[in-house]
Amino acid sequence: MGLRMHRIASRWEAQTDGRRRPAAGDDGEGLLDAYSKAVTVASAKVSPSVVNINVRHARSRGRPQSQSGQEVRGSGSGFIFTPDGFVLTNSHVVHGAAGIDVLLPDGRRFPAELIGDDPDTDLAVLRIPPAELESVTLGDSGSIVVGQLAIAIGNPYGFQCTVTAGVISALGRSLRSTSGRLIDNVMQTDAALNPGNSGGPLINARGEVIGVNTAMILPAQGICFAIAVNTAKFVASRLIRDGRIRRGYIGVAGQNVPLPRRVSRFHRLPAESGILVVSVEERSAAQRAGIREGDVILSFDSQPTAGIDDLHRLLTETRLGFPSPLTLLRGVEVITIQILPEESHAGRRESGAGSQESE
Repeated sequence: MGLRMHRIASRWEAQTDGRRRPAAGDDGEGLLDAYSKAVTVASAKVSPSVVNINVRHARSRGRPQSQSGQEVRGSGSGFIFTPDGFVLTNSHVVHGAAGIDVLLPDGRRFPAELIGDDPDTDLAVLRIPPAELESVTLGDSGSIVVGQLAIAIGNPYGFQCTVTAGVISALGRSLRSTSGRLIDNVMQTDAALNPGNSGGPLINARGEVIGVNTAMILPAQGICFAIAVNTAKFVASRLIRDGRIRRGYIGVAGQNVPLPRRVSRFHRLPAESGILVVSVEERSAAQRAGIREGDVILSFDSQPTAGIDDLHRLLTETRLGFPSPLTLLRGVEVITIQILPEESHAGRRESGAGSQESE
């Protein structure tokens, strides 16, 4: 009897022990190994193309040089995206720089030429000599899904080729650029970013670039943003071709205001808000079209403009040189005029994200 009970107990222990210790490859350790392999393989593929960008500014935000006479210096990240030496980075890393140097992971250093930068999307293109360079593969940000693995590579605080990993936290975010415009289709990620990561690549598990790291929310942890690579492809191609991005400009300063409900219902307006014209620039398209202070812009090119950001999105280069209908609320009357947008110039555009902006 005792021998029989011993055999039953031994058999039960073997069965429960087997359940407690799954076969290798079926447990959490195997999953972690697969995750680690994905990160290491992808980062090894892209890291040789990630560069450290050092910039020199003669002045810092309009202030003179330091008393010692030394130039103000800064740094950021970037990545080589063509074999002939084109480098993509953030506009805020290189904008207004007196000199730019690019340091490769293998220790080589090259002076860089600024091909063009676009503060409205916070993107810039540099070029270095085509000397046996490794370039990245640009992916398709349109195929990205929330929860997908995301790997950020950059040079935070000068620590070269630092790799962090996380997931895509959200898609379709909007981020305010230094010029005041909204950058659309921004990806949110929890892959850790720090100062110096700006301009580095955000990649997927296949080692394809899906975004350009651009910003983080300092008081928060794990809320970082990257410009979608499809946006970067378009902007980079135009900067290489023209050195700038052409956008429309009409010459008004305005602020978002709610529309009186009685007026909105009477005219059956599609939006409950519009853009109050605070001022009109001299000799601008708005002045020539007859726009007055106090008018409320309701739509442009037959598209509702519930706020300034809607107008920004509609003033594209395709409207330059073509008259477009602009619908206004003047008093209690709705009128439509024709306006001819001009090309925008950064020097006359107000910056910041306040309630009043120029467009």
